[in-house]
Amino acid sequence: MSALLVAVLLVPALGAAVIALFPRGRDHAARVTGTIFAAVTLIPIAVLPFARDDGWTTYSATPTALRPWTEFDVSWVPALRLDFHLGVDGVSYPLVALTGLLTVLCCAYTIGKVPSGGQGRTLVALLLVLEAGILGTFLALDLILFFLFFEVVLLPMYAVIIGWGGDDRRRAARKFVLYTLFGSVLLLLGVITVAVNAGTGDLAQLTGGTGLSRSTQLAAFALFAVAFAVKAPLWPLHTWLPDAHTQAPTVGSVILAGVLLKMGTYGLIRIGVGVAPLGAEWAAPLLGILAVAAILAGSLICLRQTELKRLIAYSSVGHMGFVLLGIATLTATGLQAALLGNVAHGLITGLLFFLAGAIKDRAHTGELADLGGLRESAPRLAGLLGFAAIASLGLPGLAGFWGEAFAVVAAVERGGGLWLTLAVLAAIGGALTAAYFLRLLRKVTHGPTGSASVPAGIGGAEWFAWSPLAALTLAVGLAPTLVLAATSAPVRALTEALR
Repeated sequence: MSALLVAVLLVPALGAAVIALFPRGRDHAARVTGTIFAAVTLIPIAVLPFARDDGWTTYSATPTALRPWTEFDVSWVPALRLDFHLGVDGVSYPLVALTGLLTVLCCAYTIGKVPSGGQGRTLVALLLVLEAGILGTFLALDLILFFLFFEVVLLPMYAVIIGWGGDDRRRAARKFVLYTLFGSVLLLLGVITVAVNAGTGDLAQLTGGTGLSRSTQLAAFALFAVAFAVKAPLWPLHTWLPDAHTQAPTVGSVILAGVLLKMGTYGLIRIGVGVAPLGAEWAAPLLGILAVAAILAGSLICLRQTELKRLIAYSSVGHMGFVLLGIATLTATGLQAALLGNVAHGLITGLLFFLAGAIKDRAHTGELADLGGLRESAPRLAGLLGFAAIASLGLPGLAGFWGEAFAVVAAVERGGGLWLTLAVLAAIGGALTAAYFLRLLRKVTHGPTGSASVPAGIGGAEWFAWSPLAALTLAVGLAPTLVLAATSAPVRALTEALR
């Protein structure tokens, strides 16, 4: 069954290559073909939970043993002791599934509408390359292989922003690249530090800090934490994000917010906490403080935002702050909250950016003051925006509630004056989140009619892209065990390694 892991990466890569062979005049056919390849990728992804290798279905009593459901491991560059080692478990699988789903929806969205700036076939090919890189990051069980996949997404996302973005796309794309390259240098230094000192880059052997001294773990975690904070992005390294989101085309923003940011928080759990637990314990108080600063800063900035996509972008800073707070507690509850928060944010913010893009395309503006009266001019669009907004503010019964609520609970469980203070401040940040989303709805849907006209119709490609995200937001909100059932065993193993 290990061949399924290879298929997950091979199908989108093959799809991008096939699309590149299409003649210029077959743009629509190329977009349909790309969507088919993205849909086919979902087949091996869907089968993975049922294709567990014998002997690898559970985590052993030894806390340092990483036990994937299934794995693929072949020697790649023997001279460098580099293996092409792939595997999937409950930590990575929800993000693998989310990546496959969002890519299908984004490719299908381009069938109905191609943003101005370039050919649709090129955009779909880039989306498939992005999918392969992101999936490879989540599946890699070798540090160097992880780094290579982590870097694969850089140029395609740069090309998406600069090729189909807004008027200020060049500056936003350059800022994205410069920040990401800075993080990449630190990540590479961390990978080299671990690999040289441990004599291996195999995560199955490294989980729990095996073979690494305390000083090495402290140095490695510091490098990893900053590198992943740039990608997530976490405050105060977040300033590239609003520009990238504002200028990126709709599908670029959805992929960026939905799964590309999760590479940072996933890496912090899998690599940071998993490989350098002593470093994670040492840095936990500082991470908690920065997490709460991100929650409060993101909320306060959103209260003053007047542009739709920038508001949603800054809201991601606050939501990722809750994810970081859960990680910083280093408890089973906190890590579960972080993993669930990752998935919930991908679903909800993906939907929000789809809707923001549709509104901006119709009204030709994203200014909140110009978008008033949406409830009267486009009631269905207003209803969907209202649903996504209340999901993002953490209404119980929807996906956004569980991760953020239990991140606060985990901080309380951690105990001590610092963590109780952080829990209280995070809860205040949650209230501010509700405030700025209600302000958004008051201005856009319930406010007086603005100067911009928003047509009422919703196309078939739009319904196809938005409906699964809305349905899953409700499903995960009502039954969070859909995610938590997969993550409980690996989280238990990680927390055992911290004791």
